[in-house]
Amino acid sequence: MTYKFLEPYSFKNGVTIKNRIVIPPMTEASSLENGAISKDELTYFRLHTGGVGMFITPVANVIASGKGFEGELSVADDKMLPGLTRLAETIKHDGTKAILQIFHAGRMSNSKILRGESSVSASAVAALRPNAETPAALTEVEIDQIIAAFGAATHRAIEAGFDGVELHGANTYLTQQFFSPHSNRRTDKWGGSLENRMRFNLAVIESVQQAVKTYATKPFIVGYRISPEEIEEPGIRLADTLKFIDVLAEQPIDYLHLSMGYAWRTSLNDKSDDEPIVLKVKKQLAGRLPLISVGSIETPSDAEKLIDAGVDFVALGRESLREPHWVQKVIAGQENAIRYTVAESDFEELGINSAFHDFLELLNADLHIVGSKQGKDEFDKQMGGVEGGA
Repeated sequence: MTYKFLEPYSFKNGVTIKNRIVIPPMTEASSLENGAISKDELTYFRLHTGGVGMFITPVANVIASGKGFEGELSVADDKMLPGLTRLAETIKHDGTKAILQIFHAGRMSNSKILRGESSVSASAVAALRPNAETPAALTEVEIDQIIAAFGAATHRAIEAGFDGVELHGANTYLTQQFFSPHSNRRTDKWGGSLENRMRFNLAVIESVQQAVKTYATKPFIVGYRISPEEIEEPGIRLADTLKFIDVLAEQPIDYLHLSMGYAWRTSLNDKSDDEPIVLKVKKQLAGRLPLISVGSIETPSDAEKLIDAGVDFVALGRESLREPHWVQKVIAGQENAIRYTVAESDFEELGINSAFHDFLELLNADLHIVGSKQGKDEFDKQMGGVEGGA
């Protein structure tokens, strides 16, 4: 069978992606303590790259205050360049494009991770999660420093040989915190109205694009990842997100990446609305930006269904962990050989070390491990998991 997701795609900036399958950013918690790339990570990337059109790395912090968890990659200092260069080279096997996801964790960190320093956010409002610490509200000077750090991180990504960066504006991290009325209670130009709550994210895009214009010698991809809703009150609702997407569609970015644990999920807050969010977003974009969708996509028919609905790229999260050669097997007509379950004895072969495995268990992300207690049906009901994370 000939699948449309195997067809190439060319961005408006001229970069051509060899197919429409993407590996999304999935935290593997395996970087060294200082944020440098580890040998284990390079092994993992080497085993899983080559088939997909784009491979988006696990998130990297752009500044020391932005670290969100142990084992997190960093792009905050020039000393990381040798390792980042090896990472880009490893991913760019057989034409796969290497995209570095960059972020600041904001209040989704804590003083232990930050070695005694307080986490920071738009406002001094704690996240609604167990043992959350109250962050310090960022000053104007600190906001400007973080915005500049995104540009500096993009410069390093260019120097390291990445094909692009993805701005992590999802999953409750700092860029989402500025947009959210729950975490952003500011009364200055960075908060209050919907337009003001967009301002930080738009300034980050501008900083990143300035770095691209200054340092890139060839077309460089800039993507943006977004979460559509929050359950907090007050919190982000779909109406505000769709207005924000309308603004993002006019920004100098190359794609929008919709972060959800289930690709066809409907609203968390309006149970009477049965239209999948991915279709709402596609409608709002109106062809102005290509869209990446992710969440519980496993089979070729799952991927093709999204392409048939007008989605431009399909991201394989957990399934790419189980089956590194998913694309290659589809191209070879060997769909019956695609692996949908694994055993723990397969982890070494798949490059999943103990830290990565522990992180997956922390997320309760079902890998369809043979003999595991949690089954696929239970996971799908939860509609969460590793694809929705960093």
